[in-house]
Amino acid sequence: MSSSTVKWVQGKQFIGIDSTQHSVVLSTPGEGIGIKPSDLLLIAIASCTAVDVVEILEKKRMLLSFLEITSMGEQDADPPWTFRKIHLKFKIGGKNLTDKAVEQAIQLSEEKYCSVAATVRPTAEVTYEYEIIPAD
Repeated sequence: MSSSTVKWVQGKQFIGIDSTQHSVVLSTPGEGIGIKPSDLLLIAIASCTAVDVVEILEKKRMLLSFLEITSMGEQDADPPWTFRKIHLKFKIGGKNLTDKAVEQAIQLSEEKYCSVAATVRPTAEVTYEYEIIPAD
């Protein structure tokens, strides 16, 4: 079982600590010091799929030189501001990358391996696009 701890610092500032004792600062937008908790969900889905995509492409012997994922979420206007759509935009670079390999790696992550995507999928539509950046 995974676990994490959130500790209140002051005001609306918190420290989130994961099961490996790594931490992240969280706060409301007005505090201006940490990540908004809802943005952390967008970071979580992007980083979850990033790990998968890197591993899948490594198994295909395709070495990456660049990977950046921008995640955008559309939330309900009223509380609890549920995410209804999450879109991931991949910029990916490396030697000998093909559309087929990149598409397959992203699709496998989103549909089979990424636990965050699997968790949010019943509530939010998860979509993606990608752009292959030519290697230097």
